[in-house]
Amino acid sequence: MADRPKSILWLALPMLLAIGCATDRPTRRMATLRPPAPPQAAQARSTPAVMPASFQDNTAVEERIPTEVVPAPIAISSLTELEGIALYRNPAINRLYREYQAAAARSRYVGKLPDPRVGANFFGDPIETAAGSQRASMNISQMLPWLKKLGAEEQRASFEALAIRAEYEAERLKVLAGVRSAWYRLYVIDRQIHIAEENQRLLESLIELANARIETGAASQADVLLGTLELSQLEERLLIYYRQRTAVEAELNRLAARPANTPVIVPAELAAELPPLSAEEILQIALGNQPEIEAIRLRMQASLWGVEVARFSRRPELTLSASYFFTDDNRPPSTIVDVGEDPWALGVQLSLPLGREKYDAMRNEANWKHRATRDSLDAAYQRYDAMVLELVAEARRAAETATLYRETILPQARQTLAADQEGYATGKIEFDRVIRGYRSLLTLELGYHQAVGDLSIAIARLQEAAGDDVLPMPRAAVPQ
Repeated sequence: MADRPKSILWLALPMLLAIGCATDRPTRRMATLRPPAPPQAAQARSTPAVMPASFQDNTAVEERIPTEVVPAPIAISSLTELEGIALYRNPAINRLYREYQAAAARSRYVGKLPDPRVGANFFGDPIETAAGSQRASMNISQMLPWLKKLGAEEQRASFEALAIRAEYEAERLKVLAGVRSAWYRLYVIDRQIHIAEENQRLLESLIELANARIETGAASQADVLLGTLELSQLEERLLIYYRQRTAVEAELNRLAARPANTPVIVPAELAAELPPLSAEEILQIALGNQPEIEAIRLRMQASLWGVEVARFSRRPELTLSASYFFTDDNRPPSTIVDVGEDPWALGVQLSLPLGREKYDAMRNEANWKHRATRDSLDAAYQRYDAMVLELVAEARRAAETATLYRETILPQARQTLAADQEGYATGKIEFDRVIRGYRSLLTLELGYHQAVGDLSIAIARLQEAAGDDVLPMPRAAVPQ
């Protein structure tokens, strides 16, 4: 074999490698997405999950150590603290965060050129030529797809990653609304339990009064039986309330990724105000800020780039190659050929996209997907329009009902019951009328707190629909 520099091979090798580098364009820099930090109270009360030190470099896959379950669950009395724990631990939020990181990583390589290929052949039976025996060959090749197709694929991957990021933000809003709604439902149930227990004591006092009047001959045993029946019905209602509270508390703890039996404390009083914005104003905020709508818009852009990918797929792909043959110097000197000289070759290959039906089908598939995402956007607009209008109407209905109960109906019902109790004690009113007044007051008090809870839940859902904290949230602390 000739002992001289293989200049042609060493020139061809960097040339093909340079093609892969020179045509590589930098991908769009994806925005850094940080998961919420654990709340300070949660850090103090339980063993927190270990968070990555930094998410600036998305090239590394970083995992969080699962949070250890606290052996003795501690009651949470702050809605803000519950929200922080839910945003930090909720599995759906963490899943979307990881999916975004995976999609962002994909967007950084999908537009790159394929890796060059290097190969070698070793001839068991050398190829005999006039210049010598060829015992081996080496080749290197680089495929060059249509560069505009690579750019379109990169853009599609980037928009898909951004859509997952928007879905991540939408899931955060959904979890927040779920936590707030469950917390407000717990408030309603706790008030129902409290009112039922107070009425239980009231009934017991009425039964004692009826027994005292029986001893004096001013009342009959039927009064005691009627009061006892009402007391039994009230105890049955309390059992239902306790069961409902267990279910709602378990749902709230599920959203916060905590043990289902972790106690949750809600306030004794909750002040909720009617949203100051109209349905049209909230809808305009939602159309601009709602991440679910933004995710659909981004997926529509991704599908539009998918149409471009399908269009460029029918373009031919070029492959450049260089080969070098190692030749032995085992022939007599010759004036015709250079004995022992190593031959080389440059090659070009071109794909032939002949299947027209195949590429037409790819283009049609991409077009239909793009139209489907556009229909999804129209459906989202209509859904949020109806949702906001319905929630605003519900909030107004609940606010007006609560005001009517608080300022007019409840004071009158309490005065009526007090007067009936005094009348029964003096023998002027029958016992069944006192029971009717008691039932009426019980129903009205439950209705008042139900209206306050409905208003609070409507505000929480409106906050989710708006995609931004634009409404005053009903928050209250447990009284000392």
